[in-house]
Amino acid sequence: MAFTCVYSRALWGAETPLVRVEVHLSGGLPQFNLVGLPEAEVRESRDRVRAALNHCGFGFPLQRVTVNLAPAELPKHSSRYDLPIAIGILAASHHLPHALLENWEFAGELGLNGGLCAIHGALPMAVAVAQAGHWLMVARASAPEAVHGHPDGVYGATHLREAWDHLTGCSLLPPAHLESQETREVMPDIDLAQIRGQAQAKRVLEIAAGGRHHLLLVGPPGVGKSLLARCLPGICTPMTETEALALAAIRAAHRETVDPILWRIRPFRHPHHSVTTAALMGGGQGTHLHPGEVSLAHGGTLHLDELGEFPTHLLDMLREPLESGQVAVSRAAHKVIYPARFQLVGAMNPCPCGYRGHPAGRCRCTQPQLERYTRRLSGPFLDRIDLQWELPSLTAEELMAESQGESSKIVRQRVISAQERQQERQGMTNESLGSDALHRVAPLSAQARKLLLRAADHYELSVRAVHRVWRVARTIADLGTEESVSESAIAEALHYRTGFRKLDSST
Repeated sequence: MAFTCVYSRALWGAETPLVRVEVHLSGGLPQFNLVGLPEAEVRESRDRVRAALNHCGFGFPLQRVTVNLAPAELPKHSSRYDLPIAIGILAASHHLPHALLENWEFAGELGLNGGLCAIHGALPMAVAVAQAGHWLMVARASAPEAVHGHPDGVYGATHLREAWDHLTGCSLLPPAHLESQETREVMPDIDLAQIRGQAQAKRVLEIAAGGRHHLLLVGPPGVGKSLLARCLPGICTPMTETEALALAAIRAAHRETVDPILWRIRPFRHPHHSVTTAALMGGGQGTHLHPGEVSLAHGGTLHLDELGEFPTHLLDMLREPLESGQVAVSRAAHKVIYPARFQLVGAMNPCPCGYRGHPAGRCRCTQPQLERYTRRLSGPFLDRIDLQWELPSLTAEELMAESQGESSKIVRQRVISAQERQQERQGMTNESLGSDALHRVAPLSAQARKLLLRAADHYELSVRAVHRVWRVARTIADLGTEESVSESAIAEALHYRTGFRKLDSST
């Protein structure tokens, strides 16, 4: 009778809890039992591990083999447990000394010939392994991703025999090296300088990027709403390491591959208005609770084009993550919380036909049609959008004129400088400031306070709306390298929130 314990990691939501792979060999008829709430792909590891051990010349124990994946209440997904199960059987059958495994964690899928294949989630797993003070053994194909989370303790093997040789000291594997900490520059799809006219809308976009504020662009077809939204990634700052690691864990839960070079580029997600609730917010069946678009946009932009075509219940579901920065995916027996701190950028027409308010009077929408269209955006949802701007129609002369606006690169430098000031001053972007922090880091002059109070009474702004105007004004001051929030900054912030009132069908 023999017993050994090997360590690995599970993927549960955006977390990587420790899993103890306990292997017990006992007398009796040869049998291989796998317990600990394994899913189908984990149960199939019995055949992969048996074939790999036989192919590598170790043989499979002719005993009763019991493998327990603890804790038993945690569902186990994916084929990542093949390698730790094989290592545990080798140690239990005295092919490996038990003491060699105390400071190691393993993850990898085994081929029938003993070859090691890549897994999803190597990066978040490596971060947890580093925090535990252990070394990590993965497939060599997963090592370039994992080394970003554990620069000094990742070893990549191509074969089970290589892993065994390293552990026994017969042939040591070189540790994986972090080749470059530089993030590759990615050219945006479109540069701000390519957009004709809309100088004021570009200013609004810069403010949105400067403080990561939510933005709504409204205007007739063809004025550049979607083009402006696509320019946003080109003027945003790179992701922080904390944001990038959280996003890597979310992508692993969605079974997406993390590019080790592009992993700190902010995501830009743009779901179609026919998206389902589960695809937008997250969902699934049983224990497979996958993240939705709101989580896959964590740290980046969630672009909802044709916002007026989205069902009302979907838009109202966004209200909670817009405030809390996370979303809970719950089913009868399980609950997973995913991060969802994204920047919302919506674009929509002012009416179903798109030409309401057009100088030529082209709109032919009836009053009932307008009411049905505008009711899709509830008051509480609009109240959470910091910047609301209506783009005017462009004349033929403006469309044909040469673009003389600033490039995305120039605007991006101002955005980076503004966010550096925010991080140095308060450790977060302005969009995340609470009411107490606003009084501390964004003091208002007497004239600015009077203007804000007067506007709040005149426009009947909610407390939330007042705070959002205040945050936008703080960003405007940061972009202008001003220490305090002036009356002009408050006036400009109010203009971007109250200047667009035509969405109300009664006006």
